[in-house]
Amino acid sequence: MKIISAEFTKSATRPGNYPLGELPEIAFAGRSNVGKSSLINVLVNRKSLVRTSSTPGRTQLINFFNINNQLSLVDLPGYGYAKVPLSVKKAWGPMIRTYLEIRDVLHGVVFIFDIRRVPREEDIRLLDWLEEFGVPTIPVITKIDKVSRSQRAKHVGIIAEETGLSPDAFSLFSASTREGSDEIWERIEAALDSEGEQG
Repeated sequence: MKIISAEFTKSATRPGNYPLGELPEIAFAGRSNVGKSSLINVLVNRKSLVRTSSTPGRTQLINFFNINNQLSLVDLPGYGYAKVPLSVKKAWGPMIRTYLEIRDVLHGVVFIFDIRRVPREEDIRLLDWLEEFGVPTIPVITKIDKVSRSQRAKHVGIIAEETGLSPDAFSLFSASTREGSDEIWERIEAALDSEGEQG
């Protein structure tokens, strides 16, 4: 997709604050510090559309971004960071689950894993929700530049085994080299197209 414009729309915590839903949405989900913000910034070719932070757990709202007036990218709150207040941790689950369950314009979720980290309970729970609500899922493994090429298959295999997904289901991505960005866009566009055909 050629990016003409990319603008922040608004933040929300509950359905009453969501944008009207006039554009199809692709959401991005994953643990704190998996490189979610960096992935979105690379995809839309902007250095700081989504603010990146060295402090995990900063994204505690659902953030909506308008791309080309054709598509909305949605940055879901990162989860699993120990130093986030308990009240925020408790709010995360209902906030994400409600969005996934009721958002009619949601066409897919880019679910992000760090190649160096083994998926944990929250990751599996989110996968279960995506399956429960029938949300098409695009699994992406980030930070592939952090391990040697010879070690990639091993790390991907561990993540695949823990999640129950096929190793072939994952797109591999590096924010520093932009490797994988074209493939991820192709999968996003396929999710948008297939949803349109069904509707």
